Amino acid sequence: MSVDAAFWRGRRVLLTGHTGFKGAWLALWLQRLGAEVTGLALDPPTEPALYTLARVADGLAADLRVDLRHADAVRDAVHRAKPEVVLHLAAQALVRPSYEAPVDTFATNVMGTVHLLDALRTAPGVRAVLVVTTDKVYRNREWAYPYREDDALGGHDPYSASKAATEIVAASYRDAFLAPRGVALATARAGNVIGGGDWARDRLLPDAVRAWQAGAALQIRQPGSTRPWQHVLEPLQAYLVLAQALHERPDRVAAAYNFGPQSHEAATVRHVVEMAARAYPGSEVCYQNNSDGPHEARFLALETAQARSALGLLPRWPVATAVQRTMAWYRGWAAGADPRALCVADLDAFEAACPEDVCSA
Repeated sequence: MSVDAAFWRGRRVLLTGHTGFKGAWLALWLQRLGAEVTGLALDPPTEPALYTLARVADGLAADLRVDLRHADAVRDAVHRAKPEVVLHLAAQALVRPSYEAPVDTFATNVMGTVHLLDALRTAPGVRAVLVVTTDKVYRNREWAYPYREDDALGGHDPYSASKAATEIVAASYRDAFLAPRGVALATARAGNVIGGGDWARDRLLPDAVRAWQAGAALQIRQPGSTRPWQHVLEPLQAYLVLAQALHERPDRVAAAYNFGPQSHEAATVRHVVEMAARAYPGSEVCYQNNSDGPHEARFLALETAQARSALGLLPRWPVATAVQRTMAWYRGWAAGADPRALCVADLDAFEAACPEDVCSA
């Protein structure tokens, strides 16, 4: 399946987290599809920010600054937006900062989701809700096979634990409140995303770009760590396809889904860095095997068979293409290209790409 523009044209959408990296990309895509988007978020979390550079606000029906920790403000925003579809991306989304601010992480990710879903209990017109969590919701046992949707939830670090708890909250609200009202809810567990316009700290490619543009060496703590890397447009396509399916087939698709590359495409940090470095000839990398600092899982891969069978979703860009497009975006931005135009070019190329399995058949 691919995204159906006819479904989204004129559709009232509430998008939380639209000022963040993934949220800004998704807002641009929804605008391209002709959706009527209300954004709910805090101010952009980084400087620079894709939200600002790509002029995301220009195409929004409303741009609401709301803290998810404030239940009354969330409820007012929901009733103002009158959404048909809700895409919940707002979160404290980083592992290492969650060690620095665990209370805020749990308050935003768990109780923020409670506040949103509770407001949706009485929101007329809403039919589909997608809660985005993470591939890190699983109790990581460092085993060699990919995690499936029915594997045990857990989380060593506060970020992962808060997202695992969010999965339980979402399932409870779906079964106890939303499904009886005809509202379909699903959760999405996406692998590590890369793409132009991400400036968060402690993320691999943003750290690489910052270092190499400054002529410094990139410091890598754990080069052997393996992750399911994918371009940001891969999970965003999945969110849009799943949200439409929730609206049209609520009894069949309201569940938890993994979204990521096929498990054999999970790659080490070293491999991704080596591919990225081709965009910066002469760039330096300092590899360490440093176990100091907060705990981070070393191996993580996702089983995505359910997304393929229930939604017909197949990856469009292999990891090499995802890295190449990401680094080309940053090089273009550094050379003075318009960030919004760079995003549009990636969207054009992604939509025109042939899904991997289809191309190789």
